[in-house]
Amino acid sequence: MTTAPLTLATSSLAFLAITSAALAQKGTTAMDITRKADLRTVQGPAERFTGQVTVTGQFQHPAPSRVSGAIVHFAPGARTAWHTHPAGQTLIVTEGVGWTQIEGGPKLEFHAGDILWCPAEHKHWHGATQHDAMTHIAIQEAIGGSPVTWLEKVSDEDYLAPVAMK
Repeated sequence: MTTAPLTLATSSLAFLAITSAALAQKGTTAMDITRKADLRTVQGPAERFTGQVTVTGQFQHPAPSRVSGAIVHFAPGARTAWHTHPAGQTLIVTEGVGWTQIEGGPKLEFHAGDILWCPAEHKHWHGATQHDAMTHIAIQEAIGGSPVTWLEKVSDEDYLAPVAMK
């Protein structure tokens, strides 16, 4: 699969997830479109990320929707802190190469076009590899008003551990 169809496919998946959540709202009578030019990009907070991370188009719609998400870009060497999601998390990788790990499990490598699922309440991290940038669309649901619980930073020892072979 080439980059153009891959980008179109991942964009389509993100669009479907976002619009499905928006349409689920009671009383919705019109489609709400946020234009690309209006998407806001912010730096990932230092207490939640190591390295250069930007978050674009962060969204969380009002109840009854519980879906939230964003496009997250990691520079080489950048990663999240350890965290959990009460209803799990889907990551749609749109560019680059990354690493991820569930606590106690192997460190895994993933690539553009891959879709990752982290089950509910599993402590995990994800980010770019040491030498490659990575971008993903993150989608998760809030339970009890929160989509994520942030924990401690990932150590360099954990981040630089060998990747498990498939």
